[in-house]
Amino acid sequence: MKAINARTSRSLPHGAILQACDNSGARKLRLISVKNLKTVKGRYSSAGVGDFILCSVVDGKPDMRKKVVPAIIVRTKKEYRRHNGQWIKFEDNAAVVLKDDQGNPKGTLIKGPVAKEACDRWPALPKIAKIIV
Repeated sequence: MKAINARTSRSLPHGAILQACDNSGARKLRLISVKNLKTVKGRYSSAGVGDFILCSVVDGKPDMRKKVVPAIIVRTKKEYRRHNGQWIKFEDNAAVVLKDDQGNPKGTLIKGPVAKEACDRWPALPKIAKIIV
């Protein structure tokens, strides 16, 4: 997994609700945990753009609901700064549902823009994204 080339803030805490922005069958996701996160013992995990997370499906197709799925965060409302001085923020918090731990998306289409930092870190995302910001 490649490092992110920006100062992204970890703005989504444990239990945050995200939109699923792909056509995998899930609509709303609840963040359960952040994978590959090094932190202090006892501290609640939080995630930002490009992080690999585990979510439970809150709303969606009946066969997807109440399942634990891996996902990648592609948009956050909280702004973050790129090294060229730009500040980037989106209208919603969104994630893409994965079918395995290698970063292969379950859906075939991503609705809405995707952060460039997430596409740099996960090479399978730009193949199905329409807009990369």
